[in-house]
Amino acid sequence: MNHWIVGIDLGGTKMSLGLIDPHERIIARLRMSTNAENGPCDVADRIVAGVAELATKVDAGKALSAVSICCPGPLDHKTGTLIDPPNLPRLHHMPLREMLTERLHVPVVVESDSKAAALGEFHYGAGRGEHSMVYIVVGTGVGSAIIADGRLYRGESNSSGEIGHTLLDLNGEVCSCGNRGCVETYLSGPRLAQRYRRLVEQELGTEPLDGQDFTGELVALRAQQGDPLATQVMIQAGEALGTAVATMAMILDIGLYVVGGGVAEAGDLLLEPARAMVPHHSYQSVSERVRIVASQLGGDEPIMGCLWLAKQLISE
Repeated sequence: MNHWIVGIDLGGTKMSLGLIDPHERIIARLRMSTNAENGPCDVADRIVAGVAELATKVDAGKALSAVSICCPGPLDHKTGTLIDPPNLPRLHHMPLREMLTERLHVPVVVESDSKAAALGEFHYGAGRGEHSMVYIVVGTGVGSAIIADGRLYRGESNSSGEIGHTLLDLNGEVCSCGNRGCVETYLSGPRLAQRYRRLVEQELGTEPLDGQDFTGELVALRAQQGDPLATQVMIQAGEALGTAVATMAMILDIGLYVVGGGVAEAGDLLLEPARAMVPHHSYQSVSERVRIVASQLGGDEPIMGCLWLAKQLISE
């Protein structure tokens, strides 16, 4: 396929753009803050500016064939409209595809971030050669996507896979969705930072990072460096992940679970506690088939999923 594609991963706090050449290589990248609090028009205009910058790197005589964007759900993938993503409250009911198509004058496809990442991982990463797979993304929020017998499972309203907002503790902390004790309250980047800060202040009576910006990725880094409180937080997060995986395995009868997103870069610090929890919350006949592995695409799975989606759009 002689097509140039821009794939965009629009997150709750940042967005990443990648220019993909006809050989399916990401040859140029941009990264910027989402600034969703500025509203839909500002976000759309900034995306367009980023696409225009990347388009200058397309080979002479060629042009962009499509733009493919993924973002937190829930959303309507058919119309490309955001519905009510908890981590993008100012962008609720944003007609994203319509706004970008009007500004860019190229075909645009919109998909949820977890589903796009799952497609990227399934076709280009850890899922190659598999029949079924669940992808779990752990970042500002927690989501998942299900691929069963080679096909993306959407559910009746495209809302399948909202594992981040399933219940772990009836009396747990309030989640961004308004419920208590969701998986996301244990596992998302902001909650990791919150839990770690709380432990440090309780046990040491000090600020954890002397006023620096604090993220879930930094908690993982501190755990890797041997910080016992950070390690405690990561173990708790991994146990929450493993409990969620066990529940999904019991319901779906799928064996492969691929974990991606910024927090998942902690690797076995997160995944080993998860693996250890699965046998405690599922039948032996189920747990012995469960594999929990890290993404093989190094954070590029959403962009590569956008590539796959754009290819389907162009071939229609």
